[in-house]
Amino acid sequence: MEKEIIENSLNINRRKFLSRMSLGLGSVALGSLLMPDLFSGGADAEAASFMPGLPHFAPKAKRVIYLFQNGAPSQLEMFDYKPKLREMFGQELPASIRMGQRLTGMTANQAKFPLAGSYYDFKQYGKSRAWISDLFPHTAKIADDICIVKSMFTEAINHDPALTFFQTGAQQGNRPSFGSWMSYGLGSENKNLPAFCVLLSRGKGNGQGVYSKLWSNGFLDSIHQGVQFSSGDNPVLYLNDHSGIDKVNRRKMLDKLAELNDMSYQQFGDPEINTKIQQYEMAYRMQTAVPDITDVSKEPDDVIKLYGPDCLVPGTYAANCLLARKLSENGVRFVQLYHQGWDQHGNLPKEMAGQAKDVDQASAALITDLKQRGLLDETLVIWGGEFGRTNYSQGKLLADNYGRDHHPRCFSIWMAGGGVKSGIVHGETDEFGYNIVQDPVHVHDFHATCLHLLGLNHEKLTYKSQGRRYRITDLAGKIVPGIIA
Repeated sequence: MEKEIIENSLNINRRKFLSRMSLGLGSVALGSLLMPDLFSGGADAEAASFMPGLPHFAPKAKRVIYLFQNGAPSQLEMFDYKPKLREMFGQELPASIRMGQRLTGMTANQAKFPLAGSYYDFKQYGKSRAWISDLFPHTAKIADDICIVKSMFTEAINHDPALTFFQTGAQQGNRPSFGSWMSYGLGSENKNLPAFCVLLSRGKGNGQGVYSKLWSNGFLDSIHQGVQFSSGDNPVLYLNDHSGIDKVNRRKMLDKLAELNDMSYQQFGDPEINTKIQQYEMAYRMQTAVPDITDVSKEPDDVIKLYGPDCLVPGTYAANCLLARKLSENGVRFVQLYHQGWDQHGNLPKEMAGQAKDVDQASAALITDLKQRGLLDETLVIWGGEFGRTNYSQGKLLADNYGRDHHPRCFSIWMAGGGVKSGIVHGETDEFGYNIVQDPVHVHDFHATCLHLLGLNHEKLTYKSQGRRYRITDLAGKIVPGIIA
């Protein structure tokens, strides 16, 4: 009889737990946070009704690494080869091509718009015979692993709204970022690490700032906010214990703090209280996981050689690419890199050469590294900026020195892995590199397609806030089948 009572008391399910425990849902939240595996038993109907399953359908990708080139690199010096611009070097941009497009304040009063062909030569690579600039020799070697999209476009013409648009699906702030939506929809694959991590680096070129609103959770619970890693001895601020505090005392403190927070939740019902408990627990687990992941000393020589010597210098783009691979393979759902310095309004040939040198080898190395480890097929890698650059020079035009203004009407990015067709070029621009003539891809289409690759219907991944349901694609967005394998 006693044995039966003990067995029945251990045979607990959610229904019994909710009915028997005096603290009700608050205890469910606290118990699941302190003991994440408490309810991981069965995928039965009761469990499914408690937490509806995501993704919506079988995903092609499990995670994302987004290599954002902040400041907008010129497509005309990368992947959109336009010999016509060299032929017409210095001649006026035909009005029939511009068609009265809105200009920025930097060139709106410019008397002339002299066409500027690329200072750099192009060659064709891979099975698709994709045109790639001499600035990117390492990217040229992975031409058969990437999909170059030459027909991206956006409405935003200035950096902040354009950057915010790509990261949140809206040009204004206070919306959840792409990574936050992923955290909300899919969670993390590793309970010891955040679902969404952010890495920053700075090139030598003219830089545009990045702000924490770009990895904000917006109206989602704050647990979905991106966790920024920094260079130095403490990659995540405030993670380490103060001197004199050991793991045992830290554990006792967190347990008592969780009890107090749970009492507060019972009184006020604020869901952010449970989020706070969860964040404390995550920080405790990260104290062990983060130092191990950020330590590159155990990486073999061939990996260091692949990424280049800069990967041993914390905070560089190369180091962040290597760290992105380590985070991704350890279950982080979304890793966001920002590399600043791509805003070449002048001195473009020299500045862009330096920027390309910073990122070319490491970007290609990341693809090669993931592929060698069998991770590329399930990892979506994205490379690109917030808009493109004009085909005419901003200011004075010289054969070896010119600048380009902002151009939202067409620009290039590349994608790889995670269900993306490899070795193809999608979309085309006119012979002036000014307008899209084939297969346009809007920012909302880009987001819808990325979500589709992750097994998510962009129209169903929603969150109700202030009386309406929001999604990252707002009221638009369509999947681009031409880039899906």
